[in-house]
Amino acid sequence: MKNIIMILFVSFLGATLNAQDAKAKIEFKTEVVDYGEIAKGSDGVRTFEFTNTGDAPLVISKVYSSCGCTIPKKPEDPIAPGATGVIEVKYDTKRVGPIRKTITVYSNAEEATKAIKIKGTVLDDTKSILEKKN
Repeated sequence: MKNIIMILFVSFLGATLNAQDAKAKIEFKTEVVDYGEIAKGSDGVRTFEFTNTGDAPLVISKVYSSCGCTIPKKPEDPIAPGATGVIEVKYDTKRVGPIRKTITVYSNAEEATKAIKIKGTVLDDTKSILEKKN
């Protein structure tokens, strides 16, 4: 009887250790999105595509922006191993000038905190954009 209990205990312990080895891993297609030069008031929505390259479901618990002018939106559901997901970022393009913002992603991945960035310049009017292209 002691041997059976010991075998069950060792089997349970081994199964528990194997389950703990499974980790999610987040890999972004790009970690920087460049808006380039855009006109004031234009569409400020951009996306960061990522893949869960780990072997456990990826849960993004929080996305946080370095500024209130940038609003990130995370996926609500877990991302299965091998699946892709998107983090949407909306920048307030009514603010003229350079864009340099960091979005911090918190998840259950091996690298639990990941920084992604947006950059670019919001120009005062569309005329400025046309002048710079010519």
